[in-house]
Amino acid sequence: MTIPNRPRLADMMTMAVGEIAALPADMLILLQEEAEEALRRAKMQKDWLDGVLDRRYATIAAEMRSRDGKDTGTVRFDDGGITVVADLPKKVEWDQEQLAATVERIRASGDDPAEYVDLAFKVPERKYGAWPAHIRTAFEAARTVKTGKPTFTLKPNTH
Repeated sequence: MTIPNRPRLADMMTMAVGEIAALPADMLILLQEEAEEALRRAKMQKDWLDGVLDRRYATIAAEMRSRDGKDTGTVRFDDGGITVVADLPKKVEWDQEQLAATVERIRASGDDPAEYVDLAFKVPERKYGAWPAHIRTAFEAARTVKTGKPTFTLKPNTH
């Protein structure tokens, strides 16, 4: 779709929101496509640069963590007058079935599991929707529905 003199993404940033909203839908599609392409390209460039930085600094950071007796966390070092902050976050995952069994053993022994773990209940919306009405009613007071950020995808009509 070629439209002469159409606003580009860079132009959009200098336009009033109302002016942009008043553009024809076919121009909004082009702006949306341009923004999505710019985002895809920027993500690809960032991923590439992150790979370069990992190649350059990962070994030094790992050696420093090892020297400090840790597998994860943040270390700082100098590279030609630039401070490099290398963070390797810890990502812990817990087996939910084993946790539930452990909580039950703690409870059975007379202790309060809340002293050791945070207990949380989750209800998948699909399951909630499949419950019989009397069960849903019992849970309604504990349920709050919030909305997320609206999204709009523009696609040209194909005839």
